[in-house]
Amino acid sequence: MTESYFEKAIDWAKKRGFSNIKANVEEYETPAQFSKPGEDAPYIPDITGLRTGGKSYIEIAVKTENMNRKVSKWKLLSTLAARKGGTLFLLAPRGHKRFAEDIVKDHHLNAVISAI
Repeated sequence: MTESYFEKAIDWAKKRGFSNIKANVEEYETPAQFSKPGEDAPYIPDITGLRTGGKSYIEIAVKTENMNRKVSKWKLLSTLAARKGGTLFLLAPRGHKRFAEDIVKDHHLNAVISAI
């Protein structure tokens, strides 16, 4: 994933009043990672932030070959966001919005999709 997507996503979060922003890029503190039993690689949110007391997860929604892993990660983050009074935001760069919309619809995810 390109750095420019992260820059746009972090700007998006700052403009919407998120604080304590953590991102899975070098110049930021890395968000907490989550492991599922039976899986080797942990899930690391792209970006997390606090707003009005709730913790939200912000994912950069780009097309991928590994659909099952992407769907599992988004389901997990959607559940965690709901528990923590936040929201799962899927930020879709140009050309990727339909991909995100299809996953949310097909898997009944509780997520807000925005274009970046």
